[in-house]
Order: sequence, then C-alpha cells, then structure tokens
Amino acid sequence: MKPIFIIVRIIERAGSQGRNAAWTDKLSTPSPAENAPPPLPTPEPLFPLRYHETKEGNRASPASNIMKIQKPLLAALIVGTAALLAPLYGPGILARAATPAGDDLDPSLKAISAAYALVEQNAADPVPSERVFYQGVIPGMLHALDPHSSFVGPAEYKDMMRKQQAHYAGVGMLIVFDANGNHVVVMEPFVNSPAWNADLRRGDVIAAVDGKNTLQMESAAVADLLRGTPGTQVRVSVQRQGSTEPYTTTVTRGSIETSVVDAFWVKPGTLYLGVSTFEASNIERDVNTQLSKLDESKAAGVILDLRDNLGGLVNEAVALAGRFLRNGQTVVSQRGRVDAEQVYRAKEIKAAQKYPLVVLVNASSASASEIVSGALQDHDRAWVLGDTTFGKGLVQAQFPVDEGALLLTIAHYYTPSGRLIQRDYSHKSLYDYYSARPKADAPAPTDDVKSTDGGRKVYGGGGITPDEKYVTRTNIFQRRLRPYNDSRPDTFYHFADSYFGAKKPSLPENWQPDADTLQRFKEYLQSKQITFTDADFTANLDWIRTNLRYEMIFRAFDRKTAAQLSIQVDPEVLKAIDSMPKAAGLLKDSNRVLAERLGNR
Repeated sequence: MKPIFIIVRIIERAGSQGRNAAWTDKLSTPSPAENAPPPLPTPEPLFPLRYHETKEGNRASPASNIMKIQKPLLAALIVGTAALLAPLYGPGILARAATPAGDDLDPSLKAISAAYALVEQNAADPVPSERVFYQGVIPGMLHALDPHSSFVGPAEYKDMMRKQQAHYAGVGMLIVFDANGNHVVVMEPFVNSPAWNADLRRGDVIAAVDGKNTLQMESAAVADLLRGTPGTQVRVSVQRQGSTEPYTTTVTRGSIETSVVDAFWVKPGTLYLGVSTFEASNIERDVNTQLSKLDESKAAGVILDLRDNLGGLVNEAVALAGRFLRNGQTVVSQRGRVDAEQVYRAKEIKAAQKYPLVVLVNASSASASEIVSGALQDHDRAWVLGDTTFGKGLVQAQFPVDEGALLLTIAHYYTPSGRLIQRDYSHKSLYDYYSARPKADAPAPTDDVKSTDGGRKVYGGGGITPDEKYVTRTNIFQRRLRPYNDSRPDTFYHFADSYFGAKKPSLPENWQPDADTLQRFKEYLQSKQITFTDADFTANLDWIRTNLRYEMIFRAFDRKTAAQLSIQVDPEVLKAIDSMPKAAGLLKDSNRVLAERLGNR
C-alpha cells in the first residue's frame, strides 16, 4: 500500500444558526458497545477532545458542527482510563485521498514512503499497512500539531455517526466490557425497549448471541451481533449470579431512539434540566418537549446541569444556550486562518426568558458545554456554579480518509465577550495536558480579561471560571470503590449482582439501605479484599448510602428513577437552589442592560 495523502477543497461554511457506555447498536468508551460516551472522572485525569461533522452530499449541514472530547492512546500512563471529549466542527469540507506520482512528492513525504518501504521489507513480523498509517503515521503527524487534531478509523467513525443520529435498529440496551470478569455485561436495558420487554437486566453477562459464544468478545463485537433490521429476531443468552443455568430469550429488534436529556421538578417551583452530552442530534427537540410537558412557564428557577458533559454537536449547544437568550444575541464565534469570522446567534424561547438560571459545571465540562456556560455567563443570563471547566476551544473539521476521518484543527472558538477558552498546550506533553489540572483554589488566568454585558470581569485562556466555586473531591476510599466516574461496572454494581442474585429486583421506591444492608456491603468489601478501615467506612457512610440507593433503585426500577432520587439529595444541586437568588439578580441586571441598549438606539 502506498502512503495516503489528502487534497482539501473548501466547499462552504455551515449555517450560523443554529452515568455511560454504548448502545447494542451503539458503542462506548472504555469498550464500544451499545450506548453513548462515558463521562470523565472528576477530579481524576482528563483526556483529549475532538469534533465530528456529518455531511449531506457536499454541503455541511448545521447539524454537522460538533464538539466532543475523545481519548487518545497515550502510552501506559493513561491507557485504560475512560474519557471522551468532543471536538468543534467548522466549515463544510470535502477531502479526497490521492497518491501523487513519486516525482511530485515533497522530500519529507518521500522520506515517509522510503521509511515505510524499509519497514515493509525488513520488519521481523509482517506489518499491515493499515496499522502503520492509521495507528502510526497519521496520528503521529496530527499529535505534532495540537492535542485535539486526530484520526478515527472506520469502526470508530461509523460509531460517531450512529451516536449523532440518536436512533438505531437493535434490541435497545447499553452494554460495556467488564474487566472484572473479562466479559460483556448489560448496564441498562432502555425502558420499554425490546431488551426491557424480554427481561434482560442490568448485571446480566452476555454469554451468547444466536448461539455464538460471546464470553471472550469485546463489546464492539457483541454490539455488532445484537444490531439488525427492525422486525428481525436475535437469540440472546445471559448468565446471572445465583443461577446455574443461562437465561435465553428471543428478542425482536426494533427502532430505538435515545435521549440524553432529563428534566423534572427537583422541588416545587424549581426545574432540573440535565444534558449528559451534546453528541446527539435530538437534544433541542427533547429539551423543548420535556420542558413543555412540565409547563416551563410555572418555573421560578431552573438548574441546568452540564457536569461531566464532554461536548458534542455545536448546533445543539447553540440551540440550548440560545433558548435562554434574546433573539440575535451572540452565542459563540469561530475564527480561523482560512475563513472569515463565523458567528452563531441565539433563537429565543419566550417561556425561557422569565426565570433565573443556575448552570452546574465541573472539570469534565468541555467544548460544547463551555460554549453554553460561556455564552450564558457573558450575557449575565446565568449564575455559573462549580469547578473551572476543561478548557477546549479548538475547532476541528472532518476530512474523510478512506472509510475513516481526519479531524483537523482549523479555527478557535470565542465566547460572546471575546474570550478564548482554550487552555495553553505549548511546552506540555499530552499526558500533562490531559491529566494535570489547576488546584481548586488556583486563581483564574488574568492575561485575557473581558467583561460581561453588565460589566463583570471574566477570564479566558483556561476554561470557564464559575461565578461561584463548588468543587467535589473524592478520597482514596471512594476511588477504590468507584475508580471510574462513568458507566463502567464498579463495586456497587457488583455488590448488587450478589444482593439480588437471579431473582427479579423489587424494592419500594422510598427504599433506603438499612443497617443489615450496610453490614452486608461491608462484608462484601472484605471478601473482595478491598483495603479499608472501620474508620474509613464510618467516615464515608453517607456516600455509601447514596451510591447503594442509586444502584439498588436502578435495578428495581430504572436509571431515570434512580438518577432523579440522587439529584434531589445532591449537595451541589442543593447549593444551586440556595444560589438561585444570585441568578435572579443577574437576570434583573441583564434585563436592565438590554432595556438601556434598546432605549439608546
């Protein structure tokens, strides 16, 4: 195989409006499978961001603008950590592969070709050309440019497209690879999906699909077996703790639509709106639909939760921020070397103009999340609470290469006040860039100072600095029990397997772990040789109760019920409720500034 070279032609700019794993028919990190992208651990090490873009013929649709963070293979230091951050996509670009004649090659390209020829002829073992270029030459070239330019192979590229569509054909469940048992397990059968109706459960180990043994397979391969045309059938066998025989059922595949939006009344008068990722193309619709069902006009305040939201489609971020702003207000702009500045503007929703807004962010809020929180902060529309965000402000464009895609940084994005959110990555290794975080009490960078509409100082160059700091730190005991802050199985997940066994989980909705349950959990930790002291266990009792309740309610009911019960006692959410008067003051000032500007026209 000859080296792959790229010829690029700009077609046109896109329009200026604008806890996880993988679905059976979607894939995941750490191991692709059935659902969506996993959140970064907080405050554990963070990882790379990148963006994707969908195309309609040669025209880049608005939905093609994406921001999402994704992990690279960064040597042994961070291999095995799960994170997916999202990139920001800019202009519509058409690219094609070409293999120029040898005389037309630049000397450096000739050197690459010569080096590959030597490898091909003399390496001790045969070296597939796809491995050399897809895993070596192309990623190496891109990593030399910036931390976020990257290359995705055919399988990952297809998975990105599936996630963006927010629907697929399959059985409707989230699966991941469980390193604890070296097998693929069910994390979530979606409510009323074919998997749910066939009594497939959280905790099931997928043993076979259509008679094919899957116990040693990776989740991506299992997901491929479970996907299929709606109306077709697939036979699934699972193992359950406490049962000597596998449970086998025939599942009729269906058309599965997913949602990453959760909205409910966290207390009378206060709405909670959680968006776990911007990677799906139905976020704007789902937000409007759910808030309409709850009668948004009755809200005295809204909490927008973007914690652990690693990014996704830019147009979805623009739509979410824009609904809370006034028509025509700037949401975000992007500036690059090739194209003129491109500005994305708000399209308001009338019912969303009346109430104060608190936005929750943390160190794993990145890319599209920073567009939303930055725009709402710059326009004094929301009180931002939490930890300083990741700091991802580079725009990638997608260039198809064979069946994969090259994601190349072509621009920077800026908040309405002109802040560049991108953190400095010069003179840093990739490991340091993605893992090293400022201390919780570190001051904001002061070399890029801007002002909000009302004159408050805000800072660029290091993510979005919240208006009010609220940082959650985990201790060693907690990290031992929950080493990942994402959809991978943890100690509570495995304890629930043994707690319920093969019987169908059943609990009252107001269930709380009692003394007997806590003692059983303590004995379980000891049986698994997890290091802790009685003092550790006692000091973390509230945290243990919260996580046990979440896991058990998830099993007995569903993820949404468990999540809502957890949110209602989440200390940061309770702090957001207390901070609502500060958001109300901002809203009052914002309306005054707007009125003065209109009056001066």
